[in-house]
Order: sequence, then structure tokens, then C-alpha cells
Amino acid sequence: MDGNKKVIDALNGLLAAELTSIDQYFVHSQMYHNWGYSKLFERIDHERGDEIGHATRLIERILFLGGIPNVAARTALRIGADVPKMLKNDLETEYEVATALKKAIALAESVQDYVTRSILLALLDDTEQDHAHWLEQQLGLIEAIGLQNYLQSQV
Repeated sequence: MDGNKKVIDALNGLLAAELTSIDQYFVHSQMYHNWGYSKLFERIDHERGDEIGHATRLIERILFLGGIPNVAARTALRIGADVPKMLKNDLETEYEVATALKKAIALAESVQDYVTRSILLALLDDTEQDHAHWLEQQLGLIEAIGLQNYLQSQV
């Protein structure tokens, strides 16, 4: 199927962000594992798996639309040096992905590509309702109970 070039380009932009998220979550999860924060390791490793699923859906759609997935492109990678910075960096990345998803959803709708729109809506729901929300909760917990208590709860 010949897809809209602007939609394919937007999907490749989203793919770059998802691949970056995979890399960032991978490094952060390994840092958590190395430091002994097993709960954070498990959750962030799970998030990495979710991002792999997002990237897979984007690649499948790009191919279906007749495009070539650009798996070499990445957005800015943000590796934190401590737990609060890692969580903040991951949240910033999720906010950027949500903004890009909303723009791509509007584009897909404007060219009447409702299947792409539907796929992107599912990714947006996961990004906002699961990933970003959980990260916001963790930063809120650090603020409410203090960093040391939070870190102790993650062992």
C-alpha cells in the first residue's frame, strides 16, 4: 500500500524516539540492577519491553505503508547519574513522545489514515496512562517520603 509520505516520516520520527527509549530504559534498568534496586530494575526492564512493542508496531505500520523503517535514527539520549535524575529524564522523554504522538495522530487524521491514527492512540494511551503516570508517581513518592525512604522501598 502506498502511504502518505508525511505520515511515514512522522512514524519514523516516532520510531527514533521509541528506539531511544529502549536504549535509555536498558541502561537505567542495568544501573538499578547494579545498585541493588530490584523493584526499579524490574519495572524499568518491563518498560523497555513495552517500548520494544511500540517500536515493533511502528515498524510494521511503516512497512505496510510502503516505507522503510529508519532504525538508525535516535533522539537525545538522557542517562541519569542518580535515581531522581534517571526518573526525571525518563519522564521528560515520555512527555516528548506523547507530544510527538499527538502531532502524528492529528496528521494521520488529516489525511484520513484512521488505522495509523488508531495505532498511535493506543501508543499514546500507554505512554500517558502507564509510563508517564508511573514516573510521576515515583517522583511524587520521593518528594512525599524522602529519597532515602524511597530508595529503601526499592530494594
